[in-house]
Amino acid sequence: MARLLIQALETTGAKVELASDFRSYDGQGDEVRQKALQSEGDAVADRLIGQYRALTDAARPTAWFTYHLYHKAPDWIGPKVAAALEIPYLVAEASFAPKRAGGPWDIGHCAAARAIAAADCVFCMTRLDMACVRPLVPAGHRLFFLPPFLDPQPFVRARTAQTGRTELARRFGLDPERRWLLAVAMMRPGDKLLSYQRLGAALAHLGGGDWQLLVVGDGPARHQVTAALAPVARNRHGALVLTGALPQVQLPELYAACDLYLWPGVGEAYGMAYLEAQAMGLPVVAGNERGVPDVVRHEETGLLTAPGDDAAFAAATRRLLDDPVLRQTLSDGALAFVRGERTVAAAAQSIANVLGEIMP
Repeated sequence: MARLLIQALETTGAKVELASDFRSYDGQGDEVRQKALQSEGDAVADRLIGQYRALTDAARPTAWFTYHLYHKAPDWIGPKVAAALEIPYLVAEASFAPKRAGGPWDIGHCAAARAIAAADCVFCMTRLDMACVRPLVPAGHRLFFLPPFLDPQPFVRARTAQTGRTELARRFGLDPERRWLLAVAMMRPGDKLLSYQRLGAALAHLGGGDWQLLVVGDGPARHQVTAALAPVARNRHGALVLTGALPQVQLPELYAACDLYLWPGVGEAYGMAYLEAQAMGLPVVAGNERGVPDVVRHEETGLLTAPGDDAAFAAATRRLLDDPVLRQTLSDGALAFVRGERTVAAAAQSIANVLGEIMP
């Protein structure tokens, strides 16, 4: 998403420069580390302020843009630089969780709150984030819904020149006579593993031998993921195919060849793979939680089920397997949704409109 935001900004005509590779992330809730990161961030900010002030007015930045700040990764640089140079401070995908106040990340939590309050505009990518951020945005500052988006061109090209199921069946050992159910996700502990566990539990409820599950991904939790999906492999011969990690450029052809995209989305911020699948006209079955409803429209581009309800997830999948008319309707809806609303061009236009109000 960071790369896509840069692409959208450049589409507006902006020249984007990566100001620093400083990383403020603390995953352990370590107060000493957070204070050290704050000091390091302050030093980076001071250095940048000196560099920018040495430039001519025409060469100085006209705005600062920070992506994805939250309590574990606050922005120690942007507010300070923007204030010193008297330029707009913009943030995208800022998250704020009031329940983190006073906890192990309290330093980062407070810093994130200050940064959000200082921002001239906050671009929120989910309505859930928007609701939590809204109380921090002062009067006169902008809070704008900028939903997740993608570059549709790789998917348009893949749809135009499909590799074909026969070639992919040979390559991955798939049965072209069955329906192909696809999941694309990293294999790591936490919410990703929980989603794989939910997926395995749901498919254990799914009867019939008319489908195969194709899983694309790898990571440190591969063994746990394999165990979670064991009922699929054990109950139906050849029903599970694990490809391992694949290059991003190969994914559009897989989306194009499959019939359904399945992912429970436990704790999912929004899930770019949902958009990628829909960009190829692939109907989605997902859990109705967190940011998922902002990228999958129930009964329009896919089916959303109650979080943790494995039987309902299986029933939604079976409904789509058995109803080709509904699959086609959702496929058409998914294509129209992504190509009409969730492209770099659409995001660039929204950003340009906001920048036109904020910047000279």
